[in-house]
Amino acid sequence: MDILNYVGGKWEKPEVAENWDVPNPATAEVMARTPMCGPIEVDGAARAAAAAMPAWRRTPVQERVQFLFRLRELLKQNLEDLSRTITNEAGKTYEESKAEMVRAIENVEVACGMPMLMKGEVAEDIAPGIDEMMLRQPVGVCATIAPFNFPGMIPFWYLPYAVACGNTYIVKPSEKVPMTMQLVMRLVEQAGFPAGVVNLVNGGKPVVDAILDQPLIRAITFVGSTQTARYLYGRAAANGKRVQAQGGAKNPVIILPDADMEMATKIVADSAFGCAGQRCLAVSMAVTVADARTTFSEMICDAAVNRVVGYGLDPGVQMGPVISMASKERIERLIGIGAVEGASVPVDGRGAVIKGYERGSFVRPTILTDLPLGGEAARTEIFGPVLGLIHVSNIEEAIELVNSGTYGNQASVFTSSGEAARRFRNEVEAGNIGINIGVAAPMAFFPFSGWKDSFYGDMHGQGTDAVEFFTQKKVVVERWPAVWSRKF
Repeated sequence: MDILNYVGGKWEKPEVAENWDVPNPATAEVMARTPMCGPIEVDGAARAAAAAMPAWRRTPVQERVQFLFRLRELLKQNLEDLSRTITNEAGKTYEESKAEMVRAIENVEVACGMPMLMKGEVAEDIAPGIDEMMLRQPVGVCATIAPFNFPGMIPFWYLPYAVACGNTYIVKPSEKVPMTMQLVMRLVEQAGFPAGVVNLVNGGKPVVDAILDQPLIRAITFVGSTQTARYLYGRAAANGKRVQAQGGAKNPVIILPDADMEMATKIVADSAFGCAGQRCLAVSMAVTVADARTTFSEMICDAAVNRVVGYGLDPGVQMGPVISMASKERIERLIGIGAVEGASVPVDGRGAVIKGYERGSFVRPTILTDLPLGGEAARTEIFGPVLGLIHVSNIEEAIELVNSGTYGNQASVFTSSGEAARRFRNEVEAGNIGINIGVAAPMAFFPFSGWKDSFYGDMHGQGTDAVEFFTQKKVVVERWPAVWSRKF
Protein backbone atom coordinates (compact mmCIF):
# COMPACT_ATOMS: atom_id res chain seq x y z
CA MET A 1 0.00 0.00 0.00
CA ASP A 2 1.21 3.51 -0.85
CA ILE A 3 1.08 5.72 2.23
CA LEU A 4 0.05 9.22 1.16
CA ASN A 5 -0.81 12.48 2.84
CA TYR A 6 -4.27 13.97 2.40
CA VAL A 7 -4.11 17.76 2.36
CA GLY A 8 -6.63 20.29 1.12
CA GLY A 9 -8.83 17.58 -0.37
CA LYS A 10 -5.97 16.07 -2.41
CA TRP A 11 -3.80 12.99 -2.01
CA GLU A 12 -0.09 13.80 -2.03
CA LYS A 13 2.98 11.60 -2.26
CA PRO A 14 5.54 13.50 -0.19
CA GLU A 15 9.15 13.75 -1.28
CA VAL A 16 11.07 12.50 1.76
CA ALA A 17 14.55 11.23 2.48
CA GLU A 18 13.40 8.44 4.79
CA ASN A 19 10.61 5.88 4.94
CA TRP A 20 9.58 3.63 7.85
CA ASP A 21 8.87 -0.04 7.12
CA VAL A 22 5.44 -1.23 8.30
CA PRO A 23 5.62 -5.00 8.92
CA ASN A 24 2.76 -7.29 9.84
CA PRO A 25 3.63 -8.13 13.48
CA ALA A 26 2.52 -11.74 13.02
CA THR A 27 4.32 -12.52 9.76
CA ALA A 28 7.05 -9.84 9.55
CA GLU A 29 5.94 -9.15 5.97
CA VAL A 30 6.48 -5.48 5.07
CA MET A 31 3.09 -4.21 3.95
CA ALA A 32 3.82 -0.50 3.46
CA ARG A 33 6.40 2.22 4.05
CA THR A 34 5.52 5.36 5.98
CA PRO A 35 6.97 8.58 4.55
CA MET A 36 8.77 10.41 7.35
CA CYS A 37 7.55 13.92 6.67
CA GLY A 38 8.59 17.11 8.43
CA PRO A 39 7.71 20.76 9.02
CA ILE A 40 7.10 21.52 5.35
CA GLU A 41 4.26 19.00 5.10
CA VAL A 42 2.80 20.10 8.45
CA ASP A 43 2.88 23.71 7.32
CA GLY A 44 1.04 22.81 4.13
CA ALA A 45 -1.67 20.93 6.02
CA ALA A 46 -2.05 23.73 8.57
CA ARG A 47 -2.43 26.32 5.82
CA ALA A 48 -5.00 24.18 4.01
CA ALA A 49 -6.96 23.70 7.24
CA ALA A 50 -6.77 27.41 8.04
CA ALA A 51 -7.99 28.33 4.56
CA ALA A 52 -10.98 26.00 4.94
CA MET A 53 -11.82 27.30 8.41
CA PRO A 54 -13.88 30.46 7.64
CA ALA A 55 -16.37 28.73 5.35
CA TRP A 56 -16.60 25.62 7.53
CA ARG A 57 -17.22 27.70 10.64
CA ARG A 58 -20.05 29.57 8.89
CA THR A 59 -21.64 26.29 7.78
CA PRO A 60 -24.65 25.73 10.06
CA VAL A 61 -24.01 23.02 12.62
CA GLN A 62 -26.99 20.99 11.43
CA GLU A 63 -25.36 20.91 7.99
CA ARG A 64 -21.91 20.07 9.36
CA VAL A 65 -23.19 16.95 11.05
CA GLN A 66 -24.69 15.67 7.80
CA PHE A 67 -21.14 14.87 6.69
CA LEU A 68 -20.71 12.84 9.88
CA PHE A 69 -23.95 10.97 9.25
CA ARG A 70 -22.60 9.99 5.82
CA LEU A 71 -19.21 9.04 7.31
CA ARG A 72 -20.93 6.87 9.92
CA GLU A 73 -22.65 4.83 7.22
CA LEU A 74 -19.43 4.47 5.24
CA LEU A 75 -17.55 3.28 8.33
CA LYS A 76 -20.24 0.68 8.96
CA GLN A 77 -20.20 -0.48 5.35
CA ASN A 78 -16.41 -0.85 5.39
CA LEU A 79 -16.14 -2.32 8.88
CA GLU A 80 -14.65 -5.62 7.71
CA ASP A 81 -11.90 -4.03 5.60
CA LEU A 82 -11.01 -1.60 8.38
CA SER A 83 -10.93 -4.39 10.97
CA ARG A 84 -8.72 -6.63 8.85
CA THR A 85 -6.35 -3.74 8.22
CA ILE A 86 -6.05 -3.03 11.96
CA THR A 87 -5.31 -6.71 12.61
CA ASN A 88 -2.63 -6.80 9.93
CA GLU A 89 -0.80 -3.66 11.02
CA ALA A 90 -1.42 -3.64 14.81
CA GLY A 91 -1.50 -7.39 15.52
CA LYS A 92 -4.92 -7.63 17.20
CA THR A 93 -7.44 -10.36 16.70
CA TYR A 94 -10.15 -9.62 14.17
CA GLU A 95 -12.80 -9.37 16.89
CA GLU A 96 -10.68 -6.89 18.86
CA SER A 97 -10.18 -4.80 15.73
CA LYS A 98 -13.88 -4.87 14.95
CA ALA A 99 -14.73 -3.81 18.51
CA GLU A 100 -12.30 -0.91 18.16
CA MET A 101 -14.04 0.39 15.06
CA VAL A 102 -17.47 -0.02 16.66
CA ARG A 103 -16.27 2.35 19.40
CA ALA A 104 -15.03 4.77 16.73
CA ILE A 105 -18.46 4.74 15.09
CA GLU A 106 -20.11 5.39 18.47
CA ASN A 107 -18.12 8.61 18.77
CA VAL A 108 -19.29 9.73 15.33
CA GLU A 109 -22.87 9.05 16.43
CA VAL A 110 -22.51 11.13 19.58
CA ALA A 111 -20.92 14.00 17.64
CA CYS A 112 -23.90 13.96 15.29
CA GLY A 113 -25.83 15.41 18.23
CA MET A 114 -23.75 18.59 18.13
CA PRO A 115 -26.74 20.87 17.35
CA MET A 116 -27.84 20.09 20.92
CA LEU A 117 -24.41 19.65 22.52
CA MET A 118 -22.90 23.03 21.63
CA LYS A 119 -25.84 25.24 22.50
CA GLY A 120 -25.02 28.30 24.60
CA GLU A 121 -26.85 29.97 27.49
CA VAL A 122 -28.98 33.11 27.81
CA ALA A 123 -30.07 35.10 30.86
CA GLU A 124 -32.57 37.91 30.26
CA ASP A 125 -32.67 41.10 32.31
CA ILE A 126 -29.46 40.72 34.27
CA ALA A 127 -30.16 44.41 34.78
CA PRO A 128 -33.18 46.40 33.49
CA GLY A 129 -33.20 46.04 29.69
CA ILE A 130 -29.88 44.16 29.56
CA ASP A 131 -29.49 40.53 28.46
CA GLU A 132 -26.41 38.32 28.68
CA MET A 133 -25.55 35.25 26.64
CA MET A 134 -22.74 32.74 26.29
CA LEU A 135 -21.94 31.45 22.80
CA ARG A 136 -19.69 28.57 21.78
CA GLN A 137 -17.44 29.15 18.80
CA PRO A 138 -14.78 26.91 17.23
CA VAL A 139 -11.16 27.13 18.34
CA GLY A 140 -9.59 26.92 14.88
CA VAL A 141 -7.22 24.38 13.34
CA CYS A 142 -6.84 21.31 15.61
CA ALA A 143 -4.64 18.22 15.40
CA THR A 144 -4.45 14.68 16.78
CA ILE A 145 -1.19 12.84 17.37
CA ALA A 146 -2.39 9.22 17.51
CA PRO A 147 -0.76 6.08 18.96
CA PHE A 148 -0.17 2.67 17.39
CA ASN A 149 -2.39 0.57 19.65
CA PHE A 150 -5.79 1.85 18.47
CA PRO A 151 -5.20 3.22 14.96
CA GLY A 152 -8.91 3.37 14.14
CA MET A 153 -10.59 4.35 17.39
CA ILE A 154 -8.47 6.98 19.09
CA PRO A 155 -8.57 9.60 16.29
CA PHE A 156 -12.37 9.36 16.61
CA TRP A 157 -12.24 10.34 20.28
CA TYR A 158 -11.55 13.80 18.87
CA LEU A 159 -12.05 14.30 15.12
CA PRO A 160 -15.87 14.09 14.86
CA TYR A 161 -16.40 16.46 17.80
CA ALA A 162 -13.87 18.95 16.47
CA VAL A 163 -15.32 19.19 12.97
CA ALA A 164 -18.92 19.18 14.23
CA CYS A 165 -18.00 22.18 16.41
CA GLY A 166 -16.76 24.01 13.31
CA ASN A 167 -13.02 23.39 13.56
CA THR A 168 -10.79 22.01 10.83
CA TYR A 169 -8.52 19.08 11.53
CA ILE A 170 -5.16 17.36 10.98
CA VAL A 171 -4.51 13.72 11.90
CA LYS A 172 -0.98 12.40 12.45
CA PRO A 173 -1.19 8.59 12.80
CA SER A 174 1.60 6.55 14.30
CA GLU A 175 4.25 5.78 11.72
CA LYS A 176 3.97 2.14 12.87
CA VAL A 177 0.32 1.81 11.77
CA PRO A 178 -0.47 4.23 8.92
CA MET A 179 -2.71 1.98 6.85
CA THR A 180 -5.97 2.27 8.79
CA MET A 181 -6.08 6.05 8.44
CA GLN A 182 -5.45 5.71 4.72
CA LEU A 183 -8.74 3.82 4.47
CA VAL A 184 -10.53 6.19 6.86
CA MET A 185 -9.46 9.24 4.86
CA ARG A 186 -10.77 7.63 1.68
CA LEU A 187 -14.12 7.43 3.46
CA VAL A 188 -13.81 11.03 4.66
CA GLU A 189 -13.24 12.01 1.03
CA GLN A 190 -16.21 9.90 -0.07
CA ALA A 191 -18.42 11.50 2.59
CA GLY A 192 -17.87 14.82 0.80
CA PHE A 193 -16.19 16.93 3.48
CA PRO A 194 -15.06 20.23 1.94
CA ALA A 195 -11.39 20.42 0.96
CA GLY A 196 -9.13 21.23 3.90
CA VAL A 197 -11.62 20.40 6.66
CA VAL A 198 -9.91 17.05 7.42
CA ASN A 199 -6.24 16.46 6.60
CA LEU A 200 -3.68 13.70 7.10
CA VAL A 201 0.10 14.00 7.53
CA ASN A 202 2.37 11.00 8.09
CA GLY A 203 5.68 10.88 9.89
CA GLY A 204 7.48 10.63 13.21
CA LYS A 205 8.92 13.03 15.78
CA PRO A 206 9.77 15.85 13.32
CA VAL A 207 6.07 15.99 12.36
CA VAL A 208 5.05 15.93 16.03
CA ASP A 209 7.37 18.82 16.87
CA ALA A 210 6.18 20.78 13.85
CA ILE A 211 2.56 20.34 14.99
CA LEU A 212 3.49 21.52 18.48
CA ASP A 213 5.18 24.63 17.08
CA GLN A 214 2.96 25.53 14.09
CA PRO A 215 1.21 28.79 15.04
CA LEU A 216 -1.90 28.08 12.94
CA ILE A 217 -2.68 24.95 14.99
CA ARG A 218 -4.59 26.01 18.11
CA ALA A 219 -5.45 22.71 19.88
CA ILE A 220 -3.72 19.33 20.12
CA THR A 221 -4.79 15.92 21.40
CA PHE A 222 -2.46 13.01 22.14
CA VAL A 223 -2.48 9.47 23.53
CA GLY A 224 0.74 7.67 24.40
CA SER A 225 3.36 7.23 27.10
CA THR A 226 3.53 9.54 30.11
CA GLN A 227 7.01 10.69 29.18
CA THR A 228 5.84 11.79 25.73
CA ALA A 229 2.56 13.22 27.05
CA ARG A 230 4.47 15.40 29.51
CA TYR A 231 6.79 16.58 26.72
CA LEU A 232 3.92 17.40 24.35
CA TYR A 233 1.91 19.15 27.04
CA GLY A 234 4.82 21.37 28.04
CA ARG A 235 5.93 22.31 24.54
CA ALA A 236 2.45 22.88 23.12
CA ALA A 237 1.27 24.86 26.17
CA ALA A 238 4.38 27.02 25.96
CA ASN A 239 3.25 27.87 22.43
CA GLY A 240 -0.18 28.93 23.71
CA LYS A 241 -2.09 25.87 22.49
CA ARG A 242 -4.87 23.91 24.13
CA VAL A 243 -3.69 20.40 24.98
CA GLN A 244 -5.15 17.15 26.21
CA ALA A 245 -2.48 14.49 26.54
CA GLN A 246 -3.36 10.99 27.72
CA GLY A 247 -0.36 9.28 29.29
CA GLY A 248 0.58 5.84 30.53
CA ALA A 249 -0.90 3.55 33.16
CA LYS A 250 -0.26 0.73 35.60
CA ASN A 251 -3.85 -0.33 36.14
CA PRO A 252 -4.59 -2.32 39.31
CA VAL A 253 -7.49 -4.64 40.05
CA ILE A 254 -8.44 -5.67 43.58
CA ILE A 255 -9.80 -9.20 44.05
CA LEU A 256 -11.77 -9.53 47.30
CA PRO A 257 -12.51 -12.94 48.85
CA ASP A 258 -16.24 -12.61 48.17
CA ALA A 259 -15.75 -12.10 44.42
CA ASP A 260 -17.19 -14.51 41.88
CA MET A 261 -13.80 -16.06 41.12
CA GLU A 262 -14.78 -17.66 37.83
CA MET A 263 -16.14 -14.39 36.49
CA ALA A 264 -13.24 -12.36 37.91
CA THR A 265 -10.66 -14.69 36.36
CA LYS A 266 -12.22 -14.58 32.90
CA ILE A 267 -12.65 -10.80 32.90
CA VAL A 268 -9.20 -10.06 34.33
CA ALA A 269 -7.58 -12.41 31.80
CA ASP A 270 -9.39 -10.65 28.96
CA SER A 271 -8.28 -7.28 30.33
CA ALA A 272 -4.65 -8.21 30.96
CA PHE A 273 -4.08 -10.23 27.78
CA GLY A 274 -6.59 -8.71 25.33
CA CYS A 275 -4.89 -6.73 22.56
CA ALA A 276 -1.69 -8.41 23.85
CA GLY A 277 -1.84 -6.05 26.84
CA GLN A 278 -1.22 -3.07 24.56
CA ARG A 279 -3.97 -0.75 25.73
CA CYS A 280 -4.00 2.00 28.30
CA LEU A 281 -6.87 0.35 30.22
CA ALA A 282 -5.31 -3.12 30.44
CA VAL A 283 -5.09 -4.56 33.95
CA SER A 284 -1.40 -4.98 34.73
CA MET A 285 -1.43 -5.63 38.49
CA ALA A 286 -3.86 -7.84 40.45
CA VAL A 287 -4.06 -7.28 44.20
CA THR A 288 -5.50 -10.31 45.97
CA VAL A 289 -7.00 -9.73 49.40
CA ALA A 290 -6.85 -12.33 52.21
CA ASP A 291 -8.31 -15.71 51.12
CA ALA A 292 -8.61 -14.66 47.47
CA ARG A 293 -4.91 -15.26 47.01
CA THR A 294 -4.78 -19.02 46.43
CA THR A 295 -7.94 -19.46 44.39
CA PHE A 296 -7.44 -16.50 42.07
CA SER A 297 -3.72 -17.13 41.58
CA GLU A 298 -4.33 -20.72 40.46
CA MET A 299 -7.22 -19.80 38.18
CA ILE A 300 -5.49 -16.84 36.48
CA CYS A 301 -2.39 -18.95 35.84
CA ASP A 302 -4.56 -21.59 34.15
CA ALA A 303 -6.24 -18.89 32.05
CA ALA A 304 -2.86 -17.51 30.97
CA VAL A 305 -1.49 -20.93 30.00
CA ASN A 306 -4.58 -21.84 27.98
CA ARG A 307 -4.96 -18.60 26.02
CA VAL A 308 -4.64 -19.29 22.29
CA VAL A 309 -1.94 -17.10 20.71
CA GLY A 310 -1.45 -16.61 16.99
CA TYR A 311 -2.24 -14.55 13.89
CA GLY A 312 -5.33 -12.47 14.60
CA LEU A 313 -7.13 -13.43 11.38
CA ASP A 314 -6.90 -17.17 12.10
CA PRO A 315 -10.03 -18.72 13.68
CA GLY A 316 -9.90 -19.45 17.40
CA VAL A 317 -7.01 -17.11 18.15
CA GLN A 318 -7.52 -15.15 21.39
CA MET A 319 -4.36 -13.03 21.40
CA GLY A 320 -2.07 -11.74 18.69
CA PRO A 321 1.54 -10.50 18.68
CA VAL A 322 2.88 -7.31 20.18
CA ILE A 323 3.53 -4.49 17.74
CA SER A 324 7.21 -5.12 16.95
CA MET A 325 10.32 -7.12 17.75
CA ALA A 326 11.61 -4.12 19.68
CA SER A 327 8.50 -4.24 21.89
CA LYS A 328 8.90 -8.00 22.33
CA GLU A 329 12.50 -7.52 23.47
CA ARG A 330 11.54 -4.72 25.87
CA ILE A 331 8.69 -6.74 27.41
CA GLU A 332 10.86 -9.83 27.84
CA ARG A 333 13.61 -7.72 29.41
CA LEU A 334 11.13 -6.34 31.97
CA ILE A 335 9.89 -9.86 32.78
CA GLY A 336 13.50 -10.80 33.44
CA ILE A 337 13.98 -7.76 35.65
CA GLY A 338 10.92 -8.76 37.66
CA ALA A 339 12.40 -12.22 38.21
CA VAL A 340 15.75 -10.79 39.25
CA GLU A 341 13.97 -8.46 41.68
CA GLY A 342 12.39 -11.44 43.43
CA ALA A 343 9.15 -12.23 41.62
CA SER A 344 8.25 -15.78 40.69
CA VAL A 345 7.28 -16.51 37.07
CA PRO A 346 4.81 -19.42 37.21
CA VAL A 347 3.68 -18.65 33.64
CA ASP A 348 6.52 -17.43 31.43
CA GLY A 349 5.65 -16.10 27.97
CA ARG A 350 9.17 -15.32 26.86
CA GLY A 351 10.68 -16.97 23.80
CA ALA A 352 7.30 -17.65 22.20
CA VAL A 353 7.41 -19.21 18.73
CA ILE A 354 4.10 -19.73 16.90
CA LYS A 355 4.05 -22.47 14.29
CA GLY A 356 3.71 -20.97 10.84
CA TYR A 357 4.54 -17.49 12.15
CA GLU A 358 8.05 -18.02 13.44
CA ARG A 359 9.13 -14.49 12.51
CA GLY A 360 6.28 -12.84 14.40
CA SER A 361 6.75 -10.68 17.49
CA PHE A 362 4.86 -12.92 19.91
CA VAL A 363 4.96 -12.87 23.70
CA ARG A 364 2.68 -15.35 25.42
CA PRO A 365 0.67 -14.37 28.53
CA THR A 366 2.93 -14.06 31.55
CA ILE A 367 2.26 -14.08 35.31
CA LEU A 368 4.62 -12.56 37.88
CA THR A 369 3.72 -13.47 41.47
CA ASP A 370 4.85 -11.77 44.68
CA LEU A 371 6.01 -8.81 42.64
CA PRO A 372 8.16 -6.47 44.80
CA LEU A 373 6.39 -3.12 44.98
CA GLY A 374 9.51 -0.99 44.87
CA GLY A 375 10.99 -2.71 41.84
CA GLU A 376 11.19 -1.57 38.24
CA ALA A 377 8.78 -4.23 36.99
CA ALA A 378 6.10 -3.06 39.44
CA ARG A 379 6.55 0.64 38.61
CA THR A 380 6.94 0.44 34.84
CA GLU A 381 4.13 0.30 32.32
CA ILE A 382 5.17 -2.91 30.56
CA PHE A 383 2.53 -2.54 27.81
CA GLY A 384 2.42 -6.21 27.04
CA PRO A 385 0.58 -9.40 28.15
CA VAL A 386 2.11 -9.42 31.63
CA LEU A 387 0.11 -9.53 34.87
CA GLY A 388 1.75 -8.98 38.24
CA LEU A 389 0.19 -10.47 41.39
CA ILE A 390 0.50 -8.83 44.80
CA HIS A 391 -1.11 -9.98 48.04
CA VAL A 392 -2.46 -7.88 50.94
CA SER A 393 -4.48 -8.65 54.06
CA ASN A 394 -7.47 -6.31 53.76
CA ILE A 395 -9.21 -3.75 51.58
CA GLU A 396 -7.60 -0.84 53.46
CA GLU A 397 -4.15 -2.05 52.44
CA ALA A 398 -5.37 -2.66 48.90
CA ILE A 399 -6.73 0.87 48.47
CA GLU A 400 -3.59 2.34 50.01
CA LEU A 401 -1.48 0.33 47.56
CA VAL A 402 -3.56 1.48 44.59
CA ASN A 403 -3.32 5.13 45.63
CA SER A 404 0.43 4.94 46.18
CA GLY A 405 1.06 4.66 42.44
CA THR A 406 1.96 7.59 40.22
CA TYR A 407 -0.61 6.67 37.55
CA GLY A 408 -4.38 7.13 37.76
CA ASN A 409 -5.91 5.89 34.55
CA GLN A 410 -8.07 2.96 35.70
CA ALA A 411 -8.65 0.83 38.79
CA SER A 412 -11.10 -2.04 39.26
CA VAL A 413 -12.48 -4.18 42.06
CA PHE A 414 -14.19 -7.57 42.03
CA THR A 415 -16.56 -8.15 44.92
CA SER A 416 -20.14 -9.06 45.83
CA SER A 417 -20.20 -6.41 48.57
CA GLY A 418 -21.95 -3.15 47.76
CA GLU A 419 -20.29 -1.51 50.76
CA ALA A 420 -16.80 -2.48 49.57
CA ALA A 421 -17.59 -1.38 46.03
CA ARG A 422 -18.88 1.99 47.19
CA ARG A 423 -15.82 2.55 49.37
CA PHE A 424 -13.56 1.62 46.46
CA ARG A 425 -15.15 4.00 43.98
CA ASN A 426 -15.17 6.79 46.56
CA GLU A 427 -11.57 6.49 47.79
CA VAL A 428 -9.52 5.22 44.86
CA GLU A 429 -7.52 7.87 42.97
CA ALA A 430 -8.17 7.02 39.32
CA GLY A 431 -10.22 8.56 36.55
CA ASN A 432 -11.91 5.39 35.27
CA ILE A 433 -13.34 2.97 37.83
CA GLY A 434 -14.53 -0.59 37.22
CA ILE A 435 -16.82 -2.50 39.58
CA ASN A 436 -16.72 -6.15 38.48
CA ILE A 437 -15.46 -4.73 35.17
CA GLY A 438 -11.98 -5.40 33.77
CA VAL A 439 -11.81 -2.64 31.16
CA ALA A 440 -13.72 0.41 32.38
CA ALA A 441 -13.78 2.04 28.95
CA PRO A 442 -16.30 4.91 28.97
CA MET A 443 -18.99 5.02 26.34
CA ALA A 444 -18.66 7.81 23.79
CA PHE A 445 -21.11 10.05 25.68
CA PHE A 446 -18.85 10.00 28.80
CA PRO A 447 -15.34 11.49 29.03
CA PHE A 448 -12.36 9.15 28.83
CA SER A 449 -10.94 10.23 32.14
CA GLY A 450 -7.48 9.90 33.66
CA TRP A 451 -5.75 11.29 36.75
CA LYS A 452 -2.24 11.96 38.04
CA ASP A 453 0.55 10.99 35.61
CA SER A 454 -1.97 9.37 33.26
CA PHE A 455 -3.30 12.70 31.96
CA TYR A 456 -2.11 16.24 31.24
CA GLY A 457 -4.74 18.86 30.57
CA ASP A 458 -8.21 19.86 31.76
CA MET A 459 -10.83 18.50 29.36
CA HIS A 460 -10.76 14.84 28.35
CA GLY A 461 -11.71 13.12 25.11
CA GLN A 462 -15.29 12.17 24.16
CA GLY A 463 -18.69 13.49 25.18
CA THR A 464 -19.27 16.96 26.57
CA ASP A 465 -15.60 17.30 27.55
CA ALA A 466 -14.78 17.17 23.84
CA VAL A 467 -17.33 19.91 23.15
CA GLU A 468 -15.73 22.06 25.85
CA PHE A 469 -12.25 21.44 24.49
CA PHE A 470 -13.06 22.16 20.86
CA THR A 471 -15.04 25.35 21.50
CA GLN A 472 -14.21 28.67 23.09
CA LYS A 473 -16.79 30.63 25.00
CA LYS A 474 -17.83 34.14 24.07
CA VAL A 475 -19.96 36.13 26.50
CA VAL A 476 -22.16 38.89 25.06
CA VAL A 477 -23.84 41.56 27.19
CA GLU A 478 -26.30 43.70 25.22
CA ARG A 479 -28.78 46.52 25.72
CA TRP A 480 -31.34 47.78 23.22
CA PRO A 481 -32.99 50.94 24.64
CA ALA A 482 -36.54 51.45 23.46
CA VAL A 483 -35.79 55.00 22.28
CA TRP A 484 -33.49 53.60 19.61
CA SER A 485 -36.17 51.19 18.40
CA ARG A 486 -38.72 53.99 18.00
CA LYS A 487 -36.53 55.65 15.38
CA PHE A 488 -37.58 52.88 13.03
